[in-house]
Order: sequence, then C-alpha cells, then structure tokens
Amino acid sequence: MKTFFQLYLSNLREFTRNRLAMFWSVAFPVLFILLFGATFSGTGDTTFNVGVAVEDSGKIGPALAQAFDGVQAFHVSEGTTAKLLANLKQGKLSAVIVIPDGLSAAVLDGKNANVEVHYDPSNQTTSQVVLTIVEKVVGGFEQAMTHQSALLSIQPFTTTVSSLRTIDFLLPGILAMALMQLGVMATAPPLVQLREQQILRRLGATPLSRSMLLAAQVCLRLTIGLTQTILLVLVGSLVFHVHIIGNWIVLAGFVILGALMFVSLGYLMSGLAKTQDSVTGLSQLVNFPMMFLSGLFFPVDIMPTWIRPVINAMPLTYLADALRQIMVGANPLHTLWIDLIVLAAWLTVCAILAVRFFRWE
Repeated sequence: MKTFFQLYLSNLREFTRNRLAMFWSVAFPVLFILLFGATFSGTGDTTFNVGVAVEDSGKIGPALAQAFDGVQAFHVSEGTTAKLLANLKQGKLSAVIVIPDGLSAAVLDGKNANVEVHYDPSNQTTSQVVLTIVEKVVGGFEQAMTHQSALLSIQPFTTTVSSLRTIDFLLPGILAMALMQLGVMATAPPLVQLREQQILRRLGATPLSRSMLLAAQVCLRLTIGLTQTILLVLVGSLVFHVHIIGNWIVLAGFVILGALMFVSLGYLMSGLAKTQDSVTGLSQLVNFPMMFLSGLFFPVDIMPTWIRPVINAMPLTYLADALRQIMVGANPLHTLWIDLIVLAAWLTVCAILAVRFFRWE
C-alpha cells in the first residue's frame, strides 16, 4: 500500500507540474461552463430591438407603449408603422408592436381589442421569446388598468423576410467554421511540427526561395477551402435542398478572403507557439470561443449584451454573417461592406504579425 501511495503522489506531482495539462483538465472546463453558462442560462441581460407604433389617440395606447418601454429585455424604438415594418424586413428589429387606433375606446366600452405583433418566424428562438414577453406585458398592463384580463389580447402577424429552415441557417455557419478550422487547426499545428522536426529549416536551405515555399502552402490551403465550399454546397443543395440565392463570384470572394485571413492567423499562432503541445492549446483556446460565440449555431440576438463586444471582435462573426447573407439571404447583422472591411483588417493585421513572428527553426 505504501508503494501505491508513493506512485500515486509521484504521478500527481508530475501532473501538477504540467501547466498545459492542468489548464485543459481543470481550468478550461471551469472557464467553459462559466462562460457559456452565463451566456445561455437565461440569467444575462439579453435585449431585443423592438419597434412600437402608437396609432391609438386615447390614453391607454401611450400608457401601454410606456409599459413596453419599461421592459428590461426590450430596446424600444418608436415610429410609424410603415417605417418600423421596413426596419423589421431589413433585420434591424426583432418585432414590431402596433397599438391600433380605437384601442382605448374599445377597452373603455368593455369591448375586445387586439395589439398587433409583427415578427419574422424564420428566427424561431427570438420570435417565441418576444411574443411571450409581449403577451405577459399586455396581460399585466390590463390587469393593472382594468383589474380584469379578458379584453386585450395580442394578434401575431408574420413578416417573413426569407423563409429559412434550420439547415438553411446552419449551412453557411458550418462553411465558416470549416474555413476557421482550416487556418486554426490545419495550419498552425502542422507548421510547428515541421519546425520541430527541422523540416522547415531544411526546406529553407534549398535553392527555392522561402517566399515561394510559403506561397505554395498558402495556395494549397486556399484550394482546400474552395473544395470545402463546393462539397458543403453540393451536400446542402442535393441532400437538404438548400437553395443558394446569392452571387457565386461574391461568395467565392468571401470564401477566399476568409480562408486567407484564418490561414494568416494560423501562421501567426505557429510563430507564437514553441512546441506542439503549446500550439494545440492555443488553437483550442481560439477555436472554441469563436465556434460557439460567433452565431454559427445560436442567433446572436439571444446572447447577453455584456458579451456582444467579444462577439463583435471575432472575425468568424463577420465571415458567417457574410456567407449567410450571400448564400440564403438571411437577416444581416452587418452590411456586406462592413463584413468585408473587418475581415480585410483582420487579414492585414494577422499577415503583418505572421511575417514578424514566423520562424523557420
């Protein structure tokens, strides 16, 4: 038994001295659950952009609008019905609440009246949450005003910008994820391995110029990125009947830009990491947050506002947004020009730093 405990303590000391193993085994799971628990537990300060159009000229309409304005989960914009519905179709609003003319008179006469709620059903998670909140606000307001809850009700209206299924939403996100993996996971670790095995050093000593060797590697990864795109689009179109509606040249341009950006990031990571263990940890540290926080699988609208700056700083957010707009016409988070500028800026910075830190040995 004494020998067993000595072996146990020896293995424990070896484990605790390995900082990388300690991080991925103990610290990372704790950080993971804290981050995503705070994001998706429903206890955050998630807000929805909602438009309120008051057409009622009585006293109840403006009072009901103030009740919506007091909802912590709503960021309310007031305006005309036509203007707010146009913003909804452009993806700037999650819903539009219309308080119709004559609502005050109907309620005071003891008649039923409806509050109109216009929403896009393609965003199922957001629409269901918003509809539930609106229904509770209307019920609570009526109970406080008339001490009964039988006159006011909500009347939903669907305003479909693009009838997207779940697979339509996921396909561009999966393509963006594949391009990220191409740079983060399929570029950085192999480069560090080649450097540790002195292969890069021997290649650098050949008559071929080093720039040509690197250009060949980058072109190979661009070819892989385009192949990924073709395969995913074919599977999505033939198996799941996803209809690609955008311009193929624009799509190819963003795929190439995204691939170049993440390959540059991979080269930068390979220059910062000294060993295969360290580059694996660094790759996972970059990979997981971007995979789950860039809107690939979950709409950004349902995430708390405190994490939005992190989401807006991630290049994968803009690549996924651009691909989703081009491929299936989804509601945009940003304009394509903003997506283009941010990705180009990331590419420029990563390329400059990759050249600065890249090592042959």
